[in-house]
Amino acid sequence: MGTAVVRDVRTPAWRGGFGRLWTAAVVSRFGDAMRGAALPLLASQLTDDPLVIASVTACGYAPWLLFGLLGGAVADRVDQRRAMWAVDTVRGLLVAGFALVVALGHASIPVVIALAFSLTTLQTLFDNASTALLPSLVDREALGSANARLMTGQQLAGGLLGGALVPLLLAAGAAAPFTADATTFLLAAVLVASLRIRPPERAPRPAGSTIRSEIGAGLRVLWRDRVLRATCVATLLCNIGMGALIATLVLHVTRWLDAGTAGYAVAMTAFSAGSFTGGFVARRLADRVGRTRALLAGVSVQTSALVLIGSVRHLGALVVGMFLLGAMNMVWNVNQVTLMQQRSPQDMVGRIASAFRTASTSGAPVGALLGGLVAKTAGLNGPALFTAALVGLAAVALIPVARPDVVVDDPCDDSATADVTLRST
Repeated sequence: MGTAVVRDVRTPAWRGGFGRLWTAAVVSRFGDAMRGAALPLLASQLTDDPLVIASVTACGYAPWLLFGLLGGAVADRVDQRRAMWAVDTVRGLLVAGFALVVALGHASIPVVIALAFSLTTLQTLFDNASTALLPSLVDREALGSANARLMTGQQLAGGLLGGALVPLLLAAGAAAPFTADATTFLLAAVLVASLRIRPPERAPRPAGSTIRSEIGAGLRVLWRDRVLRATCVATLLCNIGMGALIATLVLHVTRWLDAGTAGYAVAMTAFSAGSFTGGFVARRLADRVGRTRALLAGVSVQTSALVLIGSVRHLGALVVGMFLLGAMNMVWNVNQVTLMQQRSPQDMVGRIASAFRTASTSGAPVGALLGGLVAKTAGLNGPALFTAALVGLAAVALIPVARPDVVVDDPCDDSATADVTLRST
């Protein structure tokens, strides 16, 4: 195990593999942010049709709906380390090829859509494999701290640095952001391939076992665990709401607040700054009140922040609200992933993680459509209040399972009681 057990068993050691995994995740997220910012800009240069441009974004959701559960099942079957570096190698080569196409002036909307769809399809395996791999690198009680460091590093690289460099890279040519992204994929692949860990032991699969039956088994385990079930339902509700807010936020800022594009940039910066801050709060809050109560506290604060955003017509209120949303979003992400890793059977982490991701991804486009409808019928501040209601419902879903700590030795035991000796991390 790569955990500093001498000083604090809850703190992951940078040696032993976690440091390389962290570096790979941060480098890869940095490249993702550059590509994510550059791809819509490229699409807008290739066509003036808003629907076609939106289809590029939609392709970032579709593979999760189509292949998300499959990716989790495959991640539980294979050597996760090998799957991760192989996927990153393929993604690096794909983006490198795309950069060459752009440099030669042969880019087109069909090629852009094919790239977006292919990269996200591969991501369904990579993300589930990485979630399942982390418990092999750090002790169970260090998972919270490890997740916080991973997500905080990714937020710094992606939310605050990656996108900001795109204008500078574009000055060197339209292909430059994609060349940089390909380089980060290949570097991440090398780092993951260098990990020296023993794959977790898995019980032999029953005769006649199929991918479909294994996906069903993972879903049944998720549904029978009342803590994970409530968390998954809350995740879906939150992401429907956030989809509605994000899809209409630019209208909220530029029209309802009349703050212009500068106000929109300030709001997004406040969210990123809040997310970065939340990475330092997530573990400490869970240490004080327990992981499920940290989730409940997070959505409760978010509900209040959304009410502030939707009811106070002032840019300052928006900035404060977005900062709180970002901070509590990170608290939620860190503790939700850690709770899922701790309570899932080791050989089902990939499948259960994929169920959470599929639920969250499916909620975003549904929420975007609902947000547009609410904005049209109830006013441009309506989506923020609509999101507040959904996040409030997520809090209600968590109340029955919010305890100081929960036993994780038998994840499917609904009768598990609080255990003050097992501290959340």
